[in-house]
Amino acid sequence: MEPINELLEKYELAHGNLCPGSLLGIRMAVLGCRQVGIEDPRGVDSKNLIVWIEIDRWLADAVELVTGARLGKRTVKFLDYGKVAATFLNVQTGKAVRVVALESSRRLADQRNSEIEDKRIRQMRTYREAADEELFRVGDVDVRLAETDAPGHPRSRVICADCGEGVNDGREVSMDDGRKICRPCSYGADQQHRAVAMA
Repeated sequence: MEPINELLEKYELAHGNLCPGSLLGIRMAVLGCRQVGIEDPRGVDSKNLIVWIEIDRWLADAVELVTGARLGKRTVKFLDYGKVAATFLNVQTGKAVRVVALESSRRLADQRNSEIEDKRIRQMRTYREAADEELFRVGDVDVRLAETDAPGHPRSRVICADCGEGVNDGREVSMDDGRKICRPCSYGADQQHRAVAMA
């Protein structure tokens, strides 16, 4: 695993904006990999890691930078929970942990570096220096990876009986009359468009 300082430099080069959250995300990704026995996530271990991210902010960028896991490779899964948390699975060993950023980390920055007026700088220093257990809670979890969620080619494909669009990997809905339809059609034709417009 690369040192934190090198990862921070790479993050800044790739995203142009280093913030306390991105530092926290990088540390979370390094910790998650270490906890499940992934030593070289971008190299020899690249096919052994899957990560579930629970928020669509800088954490996703940090996890991708540290691990090389990506949504397009199906090695990152997105759970829209709005939580600064991620689950790391070593598919070779089955070991999985969920890492959550502690709410107390913000207060820790205020307490530990109260002499620094700038909140951003105060958090950056604290998030760089604090021990893992001061910033995160780590717990073992049981993850059962379905074949249709694994990386690689789609395991199945059906055509939605209503809209005619293809649906991969068992994401279709089976209706009582035997038809298979996509999730947006099962929610109502205008539901998908309403959700996109609101995003």
